[in-house]
Amino acid sequence: MSLPRLGIIGVGLIGGSIACGARAAGGVGGVAGVDADAANLREALDSGVVDFAYDDIAAGAADCDMVVIATPVGAIEAVLRALRPVWSDRAVYTDVGSTKGNVIAAAERVFGQVPSNFVPGHPIAGAERSGVGAARPDLYAGKRVILTPLPETRPAAVDAVETLWRCLGARVSHMAPDHHDEVLAATSHLPHVLAFALTAMLGRKDEQDEIFQYAAGGFRDFTRIASSDPKMWRDICLANGGEILALLRRFREQLRAVESLIEQRSADELFALFTEARDARQRFLDQLEK
Repeated sequence: MSLPRLGIIGVGLIGGSIACGARAAGGVGGVAGVDADAANLREALDSGVVDFAYDDIAAGAADCDMVVIATPVGAIEAVLRALRPVWSDRAVYTDVGSTKGNVIAAAERVFGQVPSNFVPGHPIAGAERSGVGAARPDLYAGKRVILTPLPETRPAAVDAVETLWRCLGARVSHMAPDHHDEVLAATSHLPHVLAFALTAMLGRKDEQDEIFQYAAGGFRDFTRIASSDPKMWRDICLANGGEILALLRRFREQLRAVESLIEQRSADELFALFTEARDARQRFLDQLEK
């Protein structure tokens, strides 16, 4: 990979880790960081995550060979509008949003059509901590990255974005945007919603019953992702609400079925359900090892 200048719009955990990883791989000449948070931007500059710091999107992206939009999905349309005056045909643009249909729709509203040098993407990686202080160069090592190029997307632009991610150690695959949103709603968005909801419910109960004092590892493991950035997950829920709501309705039906089994003391059926779930999770773990 050879990028004279890489632009990162949103220098938090995700964007900062891209910058750190690209620098560690030795394939980037300089990194321009753009962030609305002045303190976070100063930290990124002082720690060497970025070489140049901007609070203006157009100024920060103007001379870059590749620009990565690493803001929450709710801000991407505003970012695209700010980029439009300096959008360069010679550069490549991509994003890291957890939803893709709304990103593509935003690009169509801003440009009239999705620019051929814009490659929508999503790294399936993260951590509970946010901000540039949590960034690390190996965040994407061994992780999956899904690209959702459109028929009009330039192959050379796709190749450039793939090269960036592979240099960061990621495993890259392609998927249709609507299929991406359907799959991620089930594997990421719904689990986060459930973790937030359970933790909020038990948090209110904890005020009366001190329940957290007696919470064990299972509670910690299940609710770990409720430590994620609330703003980011608010935007994801609004952006992919249709898919998430459909899954919530199905999950509600499953809970009612389990409730009924417990009420009826259906030991064999409960055992069968739990065994099926355990085996399904083992299949998931086996796939991770491949």
